[in-house]
Amino acid sequence: MLIENTITYIARKKNAQYLKFHPVDRMPISKRHDNAPLLLYIHIPFCEELCPYCSFNRVVFRESLAREYFKALRKELLIYKELNYDFCGLYAGGGTPTVLMDELEETLHLARSIFYIKEISVETNPNHLTPSNIKKLKSMGINRLSVGVQSFNDEILKATERYHKYGSGKEIQDRLKETLGHFDTLNVDMIFNFPIQTMEILEKDLSMLIELDVDQITYYPLMVSSSTKAMIDKKIGTVDYGRGNKMYLKITDALSGKYMASTAWCFSKHKSLIDEYVVHYDEYAGTGSGSIGYLNGCAYANTFDINLYISQINKGILPVMAKRDFTLKERISYDFLMKLFGLKLDLDELQRKHRVHAFRYLFPEIIFFMLTGALKKHGKILTLTEKGQYYWVIMMREFFIGVNNFRDYCRSMLNI
Repeated sequence: MLIENTITYIARKKNAQYLKFHPVDRMPISKRHDNAPLLLYIHIPFCEELCPYCSFNRVVFRESLAREYFKALRKELLIYKELNYDFCGLYAGGGTPTVLMDELEETLHLARSIFYIKEISVETNPNHLTPSNIKKLKSMGINRLSVGVQSFNDEILKATERYHKYGSGKEIQDRLKETLGHFDTLNVDMIFNFPIQTMEILEKDLSMLIELDVDQITYYPLMVSSSTKAMIDKKIGTVDYGRGNKMYLKITDALSGKYMASTAWCFSKHKSLIDEYVVHYDEYAGTGSGSIGYLNGCAYANTFDINLYISQINKGILPVMAKRDFTLKERISYDFLMKLFGLKLDLDELQRKHRVHAFRYLFPEIIFFMLTGALKKHGKILTLTEKGQYYWVIMMREFFIGVNNFRDYCRSMLNI
């Protein structure tokens, strides 16, 4: 527990430093001059209702605004094309990307026509898993469909205000059964460490997942940002991160028979796209209101104001509101975190990428995690141990909490 607390403290402190963005003084996205594999992230910020624990940029769905938004989003894709960008992967997240199927279809069609996209992942919610929607999504060329379930337990679904929106755990399970086999990968997003989630509830969720035999399971720890803490405390109780390790060990033990770890919290039956595209793609462009991108060592965020986003795009301006240029040391540290989240890091590959002796930059981190039993080193290859996988869950949890706090900051700027 001491090591876990130490990792949490250090990760939280470093993330607070790394995620200090600054208002844009010049456009951070310049013309592209290489063919490095890039991912295109598309953010759709509309939901029929808002979940109390979610910190992503999202608003309640209004069809007229959403249609204007999708039109602007397609114009933003064309701006990236004019800047000589190409993408081989596309990830549509939200919000709820499937909130307007015809607009999503038109947007994906445009992206596939102007970029060399080979794989597409789209997020959705259980209530959108209808036979007609499944047929449409398949026709769009989607390879991976990721469904936000979080839990099959009806009490958790009610406490998180999902029961009346998406149905009971049994109804969600039936919808997933109908969806299986229609896509290369059907991923189910789950959450562990809800305050009201007992080990018995977790075990039952795991049994249902194994019985369903879905292609992929992503099991996130509950991540509480500053803006969601009060709401979570009120609706589902105070989060105790100290319970996380036991629950994580239960998850990995239960899934180990059928699934292999793709990342520290993603478990797959075969090699496929994952939610954490940052593992497979060194760089990615963020499009849409409230999206975050990472290009040429610069992280940037689009405006969270949807009307301003539409207005700027219609003027032909990329709607970037803030950025953060990373030093060489910070870039290497970022790669250390992300690549090992994917379970393995090749130091030679890191050295070729940054043209420096990567081990010298990472010496303190590597020694610390080797001494704690989290890392093994075989020549120039670092791999996570079973203990190390949970340490990386902690660090990624803190990383995403930091990102969520940054989103809170961006939202607060709208009220100034």
